[in-house]
Amino acid sequence: MLNPADADFAAGLAALLPEGTIAPAAARYLDEPRGRGVTPAALLARPRSVEEVAQIVRACAAARVGIVPRGGGTGLVLGQVMPEGPAPLILSLERMAACRGLWPEEGLMIAEAGMTLAAAQAAAEAAGLTLPLSLASEGSAQVGGVLSTNAGGTAVLRYGNARALCLGVEAVTADGEVYKGLKRLRKDNTGYDLSGLLVGSEGTLGVITAAVLRLHPGPAARATAMLAVPGPAEALSLLGLVQDRTGGAAATFELIGGQGLRFLDEVMPEVRQPFAGRPDWSVLMELGLPPGLEPEAVLAEIYEAAEADGLVSDAVMAATGAQREALWAVRETIPQANRRIGAVASHDISLPLSEIAAFLPRAEAAVRAIYPFRINVFGHVGDGNLHYNVFPPAGERRAGHEARAEAVTRAVHDLVHEMGGSFSAEHGIGRLKAGELVRYGDPAKLAAMRAIKQALDPRGILNPGAVLAP
Repeated sequence: MLNPADADFAAGLAALLPEGTIAPAAARYLDEPRGRGVTPAALLARPRSVEEVAQIVRACAAARVGIVPRGGGTGLVLGQVMPEGPAPLILSLERMAACRGLWPEEGLMIAEAGMTLAAAQAAAEAAGLTLPLSLASEGSAQVGGVLSTNAGGTAVLRYGNARALCLGVEAVTADGEVYKGLKRLRKDNTGYDLSGLLVGSEGTLGVITAAVLRLHPGPAARATAMLAVPGPAEALSLLGLVQDRTGGAAATFELIGGQGLRFLDEVMPEVRQPFAGRPDWSVLMELGLPPGLEPEAVLAEIYEAAEADGLVSDAVMAATGAQREALWAVRETIPQANRRIGAVASHDISLPLSEIAAFLPRAEAAVRAIYPFRINVFGHVGDGNLHYNVFPPAGERRAGHEARAEAVTRAVHDLVHEMGGSFSAEHGIGRLKAGELVRYGDPAKLAAMRAIKQALDPRGILNPGAVLAP
């Protein structure tokens, strides 16, 4: 059983650390973006070094006080809040935000966990390189949180998710020891990959304090376009055509359902949309081109070939930076419009690419057998990740359909599982989806995960209740 981080514990811990490190947690450390969960009360720790993190964890281990690591607080699966149980210690690494080193010739940097993703991107760009992990929340999301959730984003198609961009981590274990895994090595076959295990563990196996991140040369030019397509099957055929003709230059390939565009008309009419009509399906595509290729010529050649194959019916191609930003604004404001409409149920799913076209009509039929809901599908179709969100009919509100939300999610997730997909593509498990992991997880994998958790955190103090349900 865990104990609360009470006044006596707070006083004892504060005496071990520099003044101002320990305090009651303010409201901004207790909630999450969608307002679905809150930590009722907690103690806050804001250390400045890995040694201070280790001291804090050792004290929590001795007192059996739960620790909730918190990055930018942008996660969507309740991994950063603890609605139930004894008051925990919230461990914020926001004061550990330094770039410890950057080696342009190696294409590497070491960033502390509290550094925002945007700051890490800026440091890479100042060295003439790019950190190609891009999220809507990158101005707030921190490196430690991004790695602990193995975040994805818009460029996974070309560069992989967070784990693929990390060579190693420094972390504090559940007994307060420091794992020093910051070797700048691309080959290191010396046993178990502990850094790889900690990335994606959502703070349940250790607290990431710094990481070695892979950097890449930036493209000489970007070719950006939004193209109207007949449907998801044609979108994937278009992706194949693009990759064949450009040698795999597609960095972003986003599928956008027409419902999302109509939602923008409904609640955010100020967003300028590229097409006079609202196509049922469109793709936002961005290519990273090498020197010697002109974006306009490349896009024109792709469009001509795709049109001849019946894959596209219209396109808007960005000729300037402002036009590129305008196209991206459409994609990036769809989630905002979703929030204003109010989803009955939201799903972060992935499927084998060849199953996507068959999944969508089957899922639509299953959802609308429950109620004539509106469905908004968008996402990173190039890597199989769809955001499948379900909304009330026009004129109705989400509150009237709360009783149907579980049935909708069960219908969607059951079909995803049947078709070889995942109910959690890039957001993680947190506490919100811990039950889904039990329902759909492979029994052998779950047994191994529980054994690893018991071995590395026998007291159960690290993010209790996240990932693995009690």
